[in-house]
Amino acid sequence: MSPELMAPVMFGALVVVLLAGFPVAFSLAAVAAVFGIAGVLTGQFTAPFLLNMPLRVQGVFNGDNFLAVPMFVLMGLILERTGIAEDMLLALGRLFRKQPGGLLVATLVVGSLLSAITGFVSASVIAMGLIALPTMLKAGYEPKLATGTIAAAGTLAQMLPPSLVLIVLAEQVEVPLVEIFHAALLPSAMLVGLYLVYVVAATRWRPALAPPLGQAAAASVSAWKEVAVAAGAPLVLILAVLASIFFGVATPTEGGAVGVCAALLIGLAKRRLSGQRLAEALTNTGVLCSSVIFLLLGASFFMLVFRGFNGQLWIEQLFGHLPHGQLPFLLFACVGIFLLGFFLDFFEIAFIVVPLIAPVARKLGVDMVWFTVMVAMVLQTSFMHPPFGIALYNLRSVAPPAVRTSDIYLGAIPFLLLQMLMVAILVAFPGIASTPPPAATLTDQQVEDALRPSPDLSLEAPADLTPNK
Repeated sequence: MSPELMAPVMFGALVVVLLAGFPVAFSLAAVAAVFGIAGVLTGQFTAPFLLNMPLRVQGVFNGDNFLAVPMFVLMGLILERTGIAEDMLLALGRLFRKQPGGLLVATLVVGSLLSAITGFVSASVIAMGLIALPTMLKAGYEPKLATGTIAAAGTLAQMLPPSLVLIVLAEQVEVPLVEIFHAALLPSAMLVGLYLVYVVAATRWRPALAPPLGQAAAASVSAWKEVAVAAGAPLVLILAVLASIFFGVATPTEGGAVGVCAALLIGLAKRRLSGQRLAEALTNTGVLCSSVIFLLLGASFFMLVFRGFNGQLWIEQLFGHLPHGQLPFLLFACVGIFLLGFFLDFFEIAFIVVPLIAPVARKLGVDMVWFTVMVAMVLQTSFMHPPFGIALYNLRSVAPPAVRTSDIYLGAIPFLLLQMLMVAILVAFPGIASTPPPAATLTDQQVEDALRPSPDLSLEAPADLTPNK
């Protein structure tokens, strides 16, 4: 086989294996092993080249960003096991019960906090589906609007810091995590605002879609106190962790550790952190982080062999057939990631696809912080798109039989359009999620050195500086 064909054949073999349904982590490692042996036998690279794998593994475990993953996962699972989200939803529902669509507003607010805490789309959608959907259906809410709101709130886990998605992407594109958190905060807030505006406008226009709880009294001082107690602690926790990271007081890993300690204190204060719940949170954290590690190791092995066949040059040649410039590349990359999100999980896209296109984006001069936020936003849109959206599958698994699958699909469309609008806003105004270039600053010593004459110049130097005629 021609050496130039090894990289595309290797990539094609991976696609076939994944479509066959084999576990992704072991598929990556198996394909890499087979083609690694083939590369040595055909003389594409020598056997010692494969010994770089231990160095790549060491680099993975030395990454500061990945050290924060188990901390944020454990923090989210502790708060989830202690019923914090359910308390927040009930308290906010009581506060807005006289308003049409009050439970929808409460769901979006609680879903935003829960998404920021858990960092997983599936976990957020399933949790909100179990907590909020029965209450809204019992109150007479239209199933389409109720399910669409829950799915949209759950997919915010892609964007809201400290999202696990952003942590993984920051490591793959080799961008400081703090800059990613900074850049994702405003687009996330804007998207939540779009959701709230749509829900409020729709229910004001047609109150029958989400009728108020007429038998309830107006919100009282006790209701506000209930909201402050239920939502105040997790909100303060999230803001404190983000503020400590944003302002450089703590690294992401240290911020996650503080968040875990605070989550433990909140669970103890509410007397809901039993030994069994803590054991479940620790076990699920270990299982999830182990699966991520195995997937990352398999992806690292695959990328090592793929680069041994000069696969990065093949990728660059593929993009070289596009019209020159950043916009065609970004359009092709976003559409490709959007379509892959129908069939692949986020981690598979992050560990396989993003490392292939990130060097091309960097070579074209794309702001990698903006590019990372854009990838997260596109994936969020992909997870909401019927009929393939992962968030819709998750919601279907916990929705009552009375809720039709078509209701879930139709309810997701308005929120999908809002997400596409947010993607268009990011493309039109990249400054929303980009990092300004650092200001050029010189120290006093550098200024003095620049003004000091060079010792190599002789006294006759002015005569040599006359222009040639």
